[in-house]
Amino acid sequence: MNRFCRAAVFSTLSLALLGAPSLVRAQDDHHDADHHDTYVKHDEWKKGYHMKQEDWSRAQPVGDWKAHHLRTPPRGYEWRSVDGNYVLADINTGVVNMAIAIP
Repeated sequence: MNRFCRAAVFSTLSLALLGAPSLVRAQDDHHDADHHDTYVKHDEWKKGYHMKQEDWSRAQPVGDWKAHHLRTPPRGYEWRSVDGNYVLADINTGVVNMAIAIP
């Protein structure tokens, strides 16, 4: 019985280890699918810059800015995530207050 248990444990571990790379790859693929913001450097996104409408419309609002370690947005401003950057801009005009690359 002891040999049978060892064989069962060994075969189970072997299957788990052989299947692990495909599981890791599947998790990586899923993570990449969720993370659609690849970093693009935007030197023009500085304080006072008026974001182009196409950039502003592509940007996703950051609802839980505390979870992303961002400061409280001033009244009338919001954090947006676009091209791998967090951008703090005026909601009505799109004028940038601050831009930070997402680590």
